[in-house]
Amino acid sequence: MAAPVSQPPVAARASTRLLPRSRGLGALPESAPASLRFSVGRRRRAARLEVKASGNVFGNHFQVATYGESHGGGVGCVISGCPPRIPLTEADMQVELDRRRPGQSRITTPRKETDTCKILSGTHEGMTTGTPIHVFVPNTDQRGGDYSEMAKAYRPSHADATYDFKYGVRAVQGGGRSSARETIGRVAAGALAKKILKLKSGVEIESNIVRCPDPEYAEKMIAAIDKVRIRGDSIGGVVTCIARNVPRGIGSPVFDKLEAELAKAMLSLPASKGFEIGSGFAGTDFTGSEHNDEFYMDEAGNVRTRTNRSGGVQGGISNGEIIYFKVAFKPTATIGKKQNTVSREHQDVELLARGRHDPCVVPRAVPMVESMAALVLMDQLMAHIAQCEMFPLNFSLQEPIGMASSASELAPNLS
Repeated sequence: MAAPVSQPPVAARASTRLLPRSRGLGALPESAPASLRFSVGRRRRAARLEVKASGNVFGNHFQVATYGESHGGGVGCVISGCPPRIPLTEADMQVELDRRRPGQSRITTPRKETDTCKILSGTHEGMTTGTPIHVFVPNTDQRGGDYSEMAKAYRPSHADATYDFKYGVRAVQGGGRSSARETIGRVAAGALAKKILKLKSGVEIESNIVRCPDPEYAEKMIAAIDKVRIRGDSIGGVVTCIARNVPRGIGSPVFDKLEAELAKAMLSLPASKGFEIGSGFAGTDFTGSEHNDEFYMDEAGNVRTRTNRSGGVQGGISNGEIIYFKVAFKPTATIGKKQNTVSREHQDVELLARGRHDPCVVPRAVPMVESMAALVLMDQLMAHIAQCEMFPLNFSLQEPIGMASSASELAPNLS
């Protein structure tokens, strides 16, 4: 005969009766959400309440926590795990921040921010100390009044509604935490990661306001953005990123595959909607014999591939070839056209958004993509060295992580 089912210690019924106190913890009403309730056993074991869903920290070894909102006092980041004795000044970060800042041309938002960074900790006499590096950038050109309509109604395809659904409150001006100004912290940290990774890989250089390497296509892209901008509309696009000289062996199976880490990083960027590496979706049109990257020995005795449909990653681990991937960005959600939407009071309304917004996020997304790629590679590089180079290598199969010739200028500071 089945035993009767016992009732949970805290019943899910409406009541204002308080639970007994346990080891200094405050009492909670029985009507509290299940995620906040805990049972008090007869032995009065210490209860532990943890929240690990903040979502503001990226990386495991080279770790970056970003903070700030579009119209708050400022934005920035705290970098943990940076190796000591790396030359670092604010100018190193400012170069990259200037590439992503607003107001650079007619095809970006007219918001005027200098995005001048200040390193508040973690360096001494121009060198990293191995302690957390705090970078701060003040907001100086806020116009909170531009968002009065958006305080009452949700922008279609924007995070306005979902932030309300999740938190029950949101910072209206500039989109708050969902604003692309959050990426300032990522780009600042990415500049440092790039500097360290320069021992192994190069940095892409921009040549025009849309950062397209082909001048002819760049002019066509500018014209396309101008066309929708004049109409008060927006347009999306694709950013292609290439990483050269990435050491072999970076990435870990099975959940920390290099392409999985890159995908997570890229899809965490505002307005990103798609990611593909190597042949991507087009690879499904090939047969195995057509798609496979055949190996061969080059003149220096290195194992290479004749093609690179894998995008430099096989089995989740870098193979020494060029890593290349694409990131798709949707059209900017905030546009200067009247749209149907719903108010915070759940009424059908029309919204004509004001404010200063990019007609296309792609030009300013390029340094963001590069920075997130650098953060992933830096984090994975440190993980690889910690695991695979702690003891002597099998030199018949493995290669040590060494310094490239471009690092000679840093060598005296790394001794």
